[in-house]
Amino acid sequence: MTDGIKILYEDADTLVIDKPAGLLSEQSEKAPSVVNALLSHGENGFLSPITRLDREVAGVMLLAKTAKGAAYYSALMSDRERFKKEYLAVITGKMEEKGGELYDLLFKDSAKNKSYVVKRMRRGVKAASLAYEVLDEKEDAQDSLSLVRVVLHTGRTHQIRVQFSSRRHPLLGDRKYGGGDAYPMGLLSYRLSFQTVKGKPLTLVSEQADRLPFSLFSFPDAEK
Repeated sequence: MTDGIKILYEDADTLVIDKPAGLLSEQSEKAPSVVNALLSHGENGFLSPITRLDREVAGVMLLAKTAKGAAYYSALMSDRERFKKEYLAVITGKMEEKGGELYDLLFKDSAKNKSYVVKRMRRGVKAASLAYEVLDEKEDAQDSLSLVRVVLHTGRTHQIRVQFSSRRHPLLGDRKYGGGDAYPMGLLSYRLSFQTVKGKPLTLVSEQADRLPFSLFSFPDAEK
């Protein structure tokens, strides 16, 4: 444990943490960040975030401790079979289809730090895709919510948040995309699977699925 950040795995080139919500992924002089808190774990002060998480998002995050590691992991991320990112998302409402794939064209407005689904390819637009599976649903007098497992095929800015929001299922607690502020952000980087620089296979799981809003649900932690 370092400054409240739990280290899940570390070797000469690699650092995997269970990031708390509220920290920036990148180094910053203006706000608390993962890199600032963990710089002592890098080689000669080198520490590069590979899987960047939004400030409000918690969970498994990979950083490279060397330039060699950064180059290797940046290239590896494009291989879906050897590098897998799995999230848990709490969305408002119930999906009509309980599993499948979502594909969209996303435009990032850097000035607003917000992404939008658009209808045609143009400058600044990138394709985004993910697979999802509904794990559990909850309904009472006030809320209709779903717990969804998400596997990213691409890594666009706010991708999970905007793809579900565009289908009228914003993530619970996501103020930017219409999910309100009654709960913490309903998005967790839950599981990361990859091979290290030296070829060691790893699967690392966040220990934060017992926190709100994920604790509203019961779901099997199946190693699928």
